[in-house]
Amino acid sequence: MFWTQTLKNNAAFTTRGVKGDLPERHILEQILVKQLVVLIRNTTWRCGKLEKSIVKHLHKKHENFGKKGVPVKDMMQNLDFTGEKKNEFLDALRRLEKRNIVRLLPL
Repeated sequence: MFWTQTLKNNAAFTTRGVKGDLPERHILEQILVKQLVVLIRNTTWRCGKLEKSIVKHLHKKHENFGKKGVPVKDMMQNLDFTGEKKNEFLDALRRLEKRNIVRLLPL
């Protein structure tokens, strides 16, 4: 697309690559924060420091006969993830879900 076309047509201006996909990521983060995290496997093999802290937190919550699932928002508050760390935390949750260590469920 040419720049003149994108400036004339608002629909073309909001396409991916011109304006960026920042709003889409923001919407996905909001959906992710409103979910429940359930520990499937208590393994941290080949996990980073952040993933290990998430799995450890979930295991300790479930260990004392607590609820199996923990809301993402509560985990962010308990583990003190704000700002740039928030994005890293959400990416770590996605990686853990991809490796079938945790499952994300809607509230």
